Amino acid sequence: MADFLTDIKTLRERARREIGKGPVTDAYGADLPRVIQILNEALATEIVCTLRYKRHYFTATGMYSEPVAAEFLEHAREEQEHADKLATRIVQLGGEPDFDPDTLTSRSHAEYDASAGLAKMVEEDLVAERVAIASYTEIVQWLGDRDPTTRRVFEDLLAQEEEHADDLRGLLEQLPAERQEES
Repeated sequence: MADFLTDIKTLRERARREIGKGPVTDAYGADLPRVIQILNEALATEIVCTLRYKRHYFTATGMYSEPVAAEFLEHAREEQEHADKLATRIVQLGGEPDFDPDTLTSRSHAEYDASAGLAKMVEEDLVAERVAIASYTEIVQWLGDRDPTTRRVFEDLLAQEEEHADDLRGLLEQLPAERQEES
């Protein structure tokens, strides 16, 4: 047994004594209140992105709108799944997920968008995905080894946000230039 490991008796006693802390043990190395705040900001980001994608899905029009709208709907569903994962992690850490609609946009890293043109919708969604990618990358780096579970949550979200950005870039490249100029 390595010298740096806590003995089993101490682990058991501590686990029993601090049972109310759930999964947060003495081995947790991150600033818990700050992690919960960051998770709530990411939750707001995912909710705003879900709403933006839903709006774009319902308002997309024009000759090229059908496949683009389908992509918006798929991304909306995946962003909602992200929000659910973040809310679950907040609760696991003993926090409360903040779904307050009055403060969603001020806490969100990404902006809500009500663009009318199809290409502009895709462009704004791509910008939002790039914002999420940048912020989630920073969060992953900040968490490091101090909270590996939350880091993995963000790594999973980051991978999907990168897929979204790639999808949107592909859609934007497929839209005719004159259509892009009209929007």
